[in-house]
Amino acid sequence: MTRATPSARAPGRPRSGVNDVVFAATLSTVQELGYARATVERIAAAAGVAKTTVYRRWPSKGALIVDCLLDAFGSVPLEASGRTELITDAIRWTAAKIGEPGVGDAFAGVFSDAVSDPALREILSARLQDPYRLALQDALGEPRERVLFLIDVVVGTLLHRMGMTGEPMADTDVTALIEMVLAHFADRAGPA
Repeated sequence: MTRATPSARAPGRPRSGVNDVVFAATLSTVQELGYARATVERIAAAAGVAKTTVYRRWPSKGALIVDCLLDAFGSVPLEASGRTELITDAIRWTAAKIGEPGVGDAFAGVFSDAVSDPALREILSARLQDPYRLALQDALGEPRERVLFLIDVVVGTLLHRMGMTGEPMADTDVTALIEMVLAHFADRAGPA
């Protein structure tokens, strides 16, 4: 009787890259079916993984979507030298990210779910909003409430447009949004 040679890796799907595959499948499934119909089961099938693989990493669809959005957004570009350029770059970056396939749909869907789900609202706030808010607070030298207002106006406006038209905001409208936001923030001296 011959002994089996031990495998170089554990059985099952390789773990590296699973998050990337699931995130890509999440955005494509949300884009194709809409947020409500993009269930964990459908996302897992599109990713070619078992739904237990997804649930081991994310306890809910909302938690998966938040991590997927964090991956899609990455870090906010805060390299601009002046306040006006920094705000302008941050708004254009946010508009571009929300306009990426599946991202705006996923963001609007998880945001809508969070309205009536306090646990999801906490995940969304702590994991998605707070890191960007803190980075902007630091870069702009603005207090928490003013930066929250900036985020509310920009993200709320961009998601509203996506929700009402199914399309990202046109560049000319993003420029008008920037001008409105800059007018509000110009009354306060922050970093030059």
